[in-house]
Amino acid sequence: MDNTDVFLGLHDFLERMRQPSAADFVKSIKSFIVSFSNHAPDPERDSAAVQDFLANMEAAFKAHPLWAGCSEEELESAGEGLEKYVMTKLFTRVFASLPDDVKLDEQLSEKMALIQQFIRPENLDIKPNFQNETSWLLAQKELQKINMYKAPRDKLVCILNCCKVISNLLLNASIASNENPPGADEFLPVLIYVTIKANPPQLHSNLLYIQRYRSQSRLVAEASYYFTNMLSAESFISNIDANALSMEEAEFEKNMESARALLSGLSSDIDGLSDQLNQIAGQTKSGELVESKHQRQNFGKGKESATTMASKEIPSAKDQSLMDKVPSLSDLENKGVSMLLKEDQASQVFREYPFLFAHVGDLTINDVEDLLNNYKQLVFKYVCLSKGLGHATSSPLRVCILKSCMLKVRRKLKIREQ
Repeated sequence: MDNTDVFLGLHDFLERMRQPSAADFVKSIKSFIVSFSNHAPDPERDSAAVQDFLANMEAAFKAHPLWAGCSEEELESAGEGLEKYVMTKLFTRVFASLPDDVKLDEQLSEKMALIQQFIRPENLDIKPNFQNETSWLLAQKELQKINMYKAPRDKLVCILNCCKVISNLLLNASIASNENPPGADEFLPVLIYVTIKANPPQLHSNLLYIQRYRSQSRLVAEASYYFTNMLSAESFISNIDANALSMEEAEFEKNMESARALLSGLSSDIDGLSDQLNQIAGQTKSGELVESKHQRQNFGKGKESATTMASKEIPSAKDQSLMDKVPSLSDLENKGVSMLLKEDQASQVFREYPFLFAHVGDLTINDVEDLLNNYKQLVFKYVCLSKGLGHATSSPLRVCILKSCMLKVRRKLKIREQ
């Protein structure tokens, strides 16, 4: 069942619940949600309660006149609609409900943030013919969508979509090289690499949530296989060490320390920038108060000579410096960087710039590495400046960027021809 079918299933479920004959169902669902929400979090008990309630309600649907004569697909749709409705209502109560889960989320995210700074496909023994940055980026984006949804099934679909992108990549690569169809030994390392690079927020809690609240009768077959692989990927990443990455212990620790220093330095830069911005804001506010005080003192006075009035309108050197404190392009760019890094899904800001994540080999012209680097820098500066100015990125400028790149390509080709 795809997303459209599930949406229509929920719509059909809600429409049936509005029928007078569904009054008992509505009462039971509301009563369960209220009763459930009044208890303190207990994952094991909560999971069992939800699973039992969903199973009992679906059995009642089959025996009710509202679904008389319905096909198995329609009954399945009703079950999906019930699960989506109930779990959306209970989401804030059950998701990451324990401090330990929140702590594990933070630890896992921090570890992936460090490892992604130096990990390479070769560290996980991924064959060169299975390496495809474009497909990997698509898989990462699917996985990063997981926090956009509340229903267990919708979160699971994000994982399935990610896994299917990887599976298709491996299958096509094996066909192209006349190799046997890839198995778990080829699939899992790529999934681990993609997961580390994606670093999806609250991965641990999301997996627990699916495991506990996705209807067990539907967590089977392909869904079960891919979900089990994701659980294995999480376990591998949680326990990752030098041996797991085919590295010497000293090299692994050195890489981890370098990554910590890099991320710590970036954090310090942001804190320093924040302090500077606050200082500027305070100075500006102080200047406004001085100006307001002058206005109150001058208000209500009698006629004054033009010379006196003119002298009062001329600001002092100190006031002039405050008035001239207009943010430079560098200030605006730094402000944009600060805002960008604090966003939950900063990578989505760049999704409209497809070449930003490209490699030289992905382009049709090979000798354009400088073009690619210039393009990346230009896009990054533009997005940061736009953030700093408080404006959304505009299509005309994206067109200008692409035209600029194409112009450089042509120039490059002319140089080569000469």
